Amino acid sequence: MPTFTYIGEDSEGKAVTNTVTADDRFGVYAVARSQGHTVTNVSEYSKFSAKTLLNNEKINAFLSRVKTDELIMVTRNLGSMLTAGLTVIRALSVIERQSTNPKMKLVTKKMVEKINQGDQFYETLKMFPEVFDDLYVAMVKAGEESGNLATALQTLAIQMERSNNLVKKVKGAMIYPSIVIIVMVVIAILMMIYVMPQITSVFKGMGKDLPATTEFLITASDFMVEYTLYVILGLIGSVVGFIYALKTKWGKIATSWLVVRLPVIGTLAKETNSARTARTLSSLLNSGVDVIQAINITEEVVQNVFYKEILKDAAERVEKGTPLSEAFVERKDLYPILVGEMILVGEETGQIAGMLGELAIFYETEVERKTKDLSTIIEPLLMVVIGGGVGFFALALIAPIYSIGDGLN
Repeated sequence: MPTFTYIGEDSEGKAVTNTVTADDRFGVYAVARSQGHTVTNVSEYSKFSAKTLLNNEKINAFLSRVKTDELIMVTRNLGSMLTAGLTVIRALSVIERQSTNPKMKLVTKKMVEKINQGDQFYETLKMFPEVFDDLYVAMVKAGEESGNLATALQTLAIQMERSNNLVKKVKGAMIYPSIVIIVMVVIAILMMIYVMPQITSVFKGMGKDLPATTEFLITASDFMVEYTLYVILGLIGSVVGFIYALKTKWGKIATSWLVVRLPVIGTLAKETNSARTARTLSSLLNSGVDVIQAINITEEVVQNVFYKEILKDAAERVEKGTPLSEAFVERKDLYPILVGEMILVGEETGQIAGMLGELAIFYETEVERKTKDLSTIIEPLLMVVIGGGVGFFALALIAPIYSIGDGLN
């Protein structure tokens, strides 16, 4: 007969953990009821073996991660279950049983244990910063303190979904050109290593002066053939070094400065950051979070270094009694004029959270439209780049052939 461990509450509401022997899980519930316990979680006890070691809960949880889409679904389900009248513990237990993600199962299990010990819901979220960011914790805390946790979770789910969709649209517009450029580079390297040596051997035996483009290709091909391993390692090292450089302090500053100044991309970046700022501030303020704390959390949400500086300055000004709109109005180079004006109107009418919500919807729609337009712009540009590359190779290979013909004539 298998052994089970269950977690629950006794008749006085105190947390209990008990290990029982029963035919199945239904038997565990029967035993718990006979003792006056309410069960929130049941797990089957199994003896240690190599199989259980490989399937260890903590190892699986360590190797997995909670994706944004999954966290959005969990947040929405929690809000729905709380609205239906379930307690936080019961709702989390349902999430644990439903989830197929080892990380989420372990997180919800530990959260249930901590809440049973007397911790508040938002305090358990702080234990897992890799899953729940400051925005998530702040909105849940505001919901708990105001008694509107279900509403706060529903609002949070909407905010996360819209922000995630915005990021997906921008990334989606960049995937196609990135793939094309990577394939072009790979094909060019393969041609230089395997195709060019067979063609250039003919040109080398001509004993005539070759065009500069042909000489360049021959030299590059000879180098790649002789040092193939070093070329590949150098290419990989360059990519890794570039990615690492982007994550450094100066790399982030350089990227943040460049992105907002690129043609077409710059406007898209400004509107994306405006939408994210407005959406985050609106959600936090609607949930009852203090204005200064909301600005500080929004500073953590945006990624661009210069937008972080604006929000940090805004928090300091608001703390001194200056209107929030002032910091945005002064920085028209990064935030469009509409952002500062809408915040100013919100301050004058006392509807700043509502105005920010409308602002977020406006710029999210603009970004969606412009990412579609961006695809139509990128395709012909890529054709020009591809045509230029092919034309360069063709010119370098055809020019010596014409010189041979001239010599024969």
